[in-house]
Amino acid sequence: MSDEKISYVAAKRRTAAFDSLFNLVNFVVLGLLVVVTVYPFWNTIAVSFNDGLDSIRGGIKLWPRVFTWQNYKALFTTDQIAHAFVISVSRTVLQTVLNVFCTGMLAYALSRKEFVIRKPLTAILVVSMYINAGLIPGYMLIKRLGMLNSYAVYIVPCLVDIFNFILVRTYINGMPDSFVESARIDGANEFRIFMQIIMPLIVPSIAMTALFVAVGAWNSWFDTYLYCSGKTNLHSLQYVLMQFLQSSQNQSSSAADANAMAIAAASGSGSAMVTPVSIRASITMVATVPILVVYPALQKYFVVGMTIGGVKE
Repeated sequence: MSDEKISYVAAKRRTAAFDSLFNLVNFVVLGLLVVVTVYPFWNTIAVSFNDGLDSIRGGIKLWPRVFTWQNYKALFTTDQIAHAFVISVSRTVLQTVLNVFCTGMLAYALSRKEFVIRKPLTAILVVSMYINAGLIPGYMLIKRLGMLNSYAVYIVPCLVDIFNFILVRTYINGMPDSFVESARIDGANEFRIFMQIIMPLIVPSIAMTALFVAVGAWNSWFDTYLYCSGKTNLHSLQYVLMQFLQSSQNQSSSAADANAMAIAAASGSGSAMVTPVSIRASITMVATVPILVVYPALQKYFVVGMTIGGVKE
């Protein structure tokens, strides 16, 4: 065997060894990242299925030490939690539907070249995304509009999202004008063109927008804290979760004990006890599962919408 061939074989072996080592390191690093990412979620599941008083002792890792359904039973039989869940679901659905519709209409209107002031209006909207009046003027505006302690505060301020508007408008700009022109020749008005021509063609962008809005609406609690904290029947599930998170930080206090006793009494159980630790884990799971269910169905549209809608003109 010639020296050149020997060198080639040796180089090939070194390359194969390096690739194997790289794959091994890559597998180990990614495996550790998966464990670090999944473990807190799995631990929360274990705590949510563990007896409340036993959970206070700590030390729960991968499996419940004293398995019980009591935490979830207490969760769904407590009027405050059940009503907060309904508020979160309703606001998420309404806000998503109305935001997608209004943002889509605005994007379509400002994508028409015949709309002569579309560029100044677009510039104003984009500037408002970076510069706003601030928290206090926003609160005063909501108060002047009479939306404090009102369900409308969950819907009206969120009818249009500027970031989603930019993505949808860019997506529409990439479509041929012949679609709209043909519909106009056939006598269709602008609203019919938007509903029957534009909307079916921008489904990936709409799905991406709906995902953004739904996740934001479902996880939101600060607007409840600012505008509806004084009205219990408008508290969202995430706001209730935040309250339990605060109470669980001081479990020995009388307020935390009162919360635990109230939930246990509402659940009607004398053998098992729920505590802020266990109920916090249960609420976290209830608040997380809907998003985990929705996201896989919209993931394919999310990638397409971000790729096409994110391209600048």
